[in-house]
Amino acid sequence: MFSSFFKDKKWAVWAYGGLFVIVVSLVLQTRLNVAINDWYKNFYDILQNVKDHSVDEFWAGIWQFLLIAMPYVIIATLTTFFASHWVFRWREAMTFAYVDIWRKCEKDIEGSSQRMQEDIYRFAKITETLGLQILRAMMTLIAFIPVLWALSSGVELAYIKDIPGSLVWIALAVSIGGLIISWFVGIKLPKLEYNIQKSEAAFRKELVYAEDDKVRYATNESIISLFTGVKFNFYRLFLHYGYFNIWLISFSQFMVIVPYMIMGSGLFTGLITLGILVQVSNAFDQVRSSFSVFIDNWTTITELRSIHKRLSEFEANIKFGEQ
Repeated sequence: MFSSFFKDKKWAVWAYGGLFVIVVSLVLQTRLNVAINDWYKNFYDILQNVKDHSVDEFWAGIWQFLLIAMPYVIIATLTTFFASHWVFRWREAMTFAYVDIWRKCEKDIEGSSQRMQEDIYRFAKITETLGLQILRAMMTLIAFIPVLWALSSGVELAYIKDIPGSLVWIALAVSIGGLIISWFVGIKLPKLEYNIQKSEAAFRKELVYAEDDKVRYATNESIISLFTGVKFNFYRLFLHYGYFNIWLISFSQFMVIVPYMIMGSGLFTGLITLGILVQVSNAFDQVRSSFSVFIDNWTTITELRSIHKRLSEFEANIKFGEQ
């Protein structure tokens, strides 16, 4: 899955040069994100003290936001466009590497076409989406942890206020706790995704055979039997995702109010301004969501784990069959 792209000289420029371009663009996006976070403080302080500021200052703040936000939009769009091409090259490298080995394989491998077409495509697509988010999360942590650490001086809650960088530690603690809980709550999901793909493959194979011979294949009995397997596995997945989503959505919603619970009292005592409170909320969300990138993408990770398992089995089968 990885050696065909990253260890092949044919793809070296795309593999490493493309990765460098993506990383640099994400660094630029992160710098603009920090600038937007600083903008929050100044702009909301103007709104809190409208008597001390003019309408011109308000519109100047709006213009300043646009000067930061529009370059961010352009860079983010170009990054997504380039990453799509980069990942498609990865898919191309994987596909032809698998096909070369598969052609030499004398043994008939179950579901070969699905593995080389659908699974490789989905692996590449998910890698693009998830990989960008993980890299962006790493850049965000590097940029925002110092910001959130400095803002922790405004915490007034007992015990917490005496801890240096308390907001950073709270963000880390809730993210690790959420990840552990998510692991246990969703522990059955990868196996269920794997079972669905097996039942879907069997159903698809019957229909493909029936294209050439409708007498022997795709009879009512076989179709009902195979589709019943598909339905059973999907219903089980829906059930388990039901209680998992209760946990995931509850966790996400609770995290919205955590920075206000920690910092809100300082607004009433005059220790902080509205601008600082909003700045803390945004910085905390940036750091917490970066720590929690695996929680927020648990469904995608579950699907990727299932695909990785199927492709690993396929690799083992074609290499074994080649011998």
